[in-house]
Amino acid sequence: MPDPLGGFDYTWPLYAAALLGYLLGSIPFGLVLTRLAGAGDIRAIGSGNIGATNVLRTGRKGLALATLLLDGAKGAVAVLIANQFFGQDMAVMAGGGAFLGHLFPVWLRFQGGKGVATFLGIQLAIAWPVGVLACLTWLLTALVFRFSSLAALVAAIMAPVYCYGLATISPWQGLVLADFQRAEFAAILALLVVIRHRANIARLLRGEEPRIG
Repeated sequence: MPDPLGGFDYTWPLYAAALLGYLLGSIPFGLVLTRLAGAGDIRAIGSGNIGATNVLRTGRKGLALATLLLDGAKGAVAVLIANQFFGQDMAVMAGGGAFLGHLFPVWLRFQGGKGVATFLGIQLAIAWPVGVLACLTWLLTALVFRFSSLAALVAAIMAPVYCYGLATISPWQGLVLADFQRAEFAAILALLVVIRHRANIARLLRGEEPRIG
């Protein structure tokens, strides 16, 4: 990976990938879709978050599903485009940029979502087995405990564990399913997911967190 402190001729792919990811990640699909559907400003509903869980509180399940898929897709697309044009290392930079763009979109005065769908989309694009396992973890936790926030936290925390495990014990020769750089990257994003859910964690501990449905 280029040294960010090196010459511009050498480091421009680093900045290009990060900027590409940020611009894609900062598209507030939840806000755009709810306004186009006549559901008003999602920031004035429920938790005020622009993510799929809060969109679901409008009663529009289709909008919530579309928000979930698009928020995940923007992370995945940023990674795939960067990987195609700049290489695997730059794909990580684009993924990080997309995640930060969702959390801190310039269009919304840096007040964005909690990044769960985008996190999962990035993991699917960077190391698909890790993404699949993280999605299944979210689904299983949500089905058992019926807390969206808890499911998000468990899935995010387990993603770097899965990545590290696959990098350590992967039996497929010549097929890179995960590596330690990806595990470190997943751990950094997971930490940000946990930080963004600090209010949810407090409500879970107090027994005040609303359940799914």
